[in-house]
Formats: sequence, structure tokens, C-alpha cells
Amino acid sequence: MNISGKHQQPATQEVKEKIISQVRDEGLSVPDASRQSGYSAKTIYSWLRKGVEATGTGTNLILENNRLKKELEQAYALLGRAQAIMSRSKN
Repeated sequence: MNISGKHQQPATQEVKEKIISQVRDEGLSVPDASRQSGYSAKTIYSWLRKGVEATGTGTNLILENNRLKKELEQAYALLGRAQAIMSRSKN
């Protein structure tokens, strides 16, 4: 990694697969994966697209699934806060 925090050397296949797995299977966002790995989000999106083209699945489905997971987490957090407020108002 250089001073700017970005990689100058190409990633090995092993590194690409690890990052793609974190995004696709663990729900890590591409911007978060970019910050953690030092590779640009554009580069990671490119790897995802190439991997998806090779497997015949849809990139949009993977990214949409990750977006929906985060949205659901936010809804659960909001619901939890609402329940706490409701229980306080009953007492």
C-alpha cells in the first residue's frame, strides 16, 4: 500500500477472492471493503462484475441483497428504539 492508502501492485487471485467473498457472502459493502483493503471501490466492482460474468449470476442481485440486509438491520434498530420508547411511556 502506498502513502495514499491505495495499492499500486495488482492483487493476487487469492486476495481478490477474499475481498469478493466478504462483499458477496458476508455482506460487507464495497466502500467498506475498499477502505479495509486499500483497493479502490471501482476496482472491487470490476472484480465483482468479472466474477459474476464468469458464474452467470447477476451483479445487481448481489449488491441489492447487501443493500437490503443493511436496510433490514436499520429497521430492526429503529423497531428496538420504538419498543423502548413505548415501554417507557406505559410505565
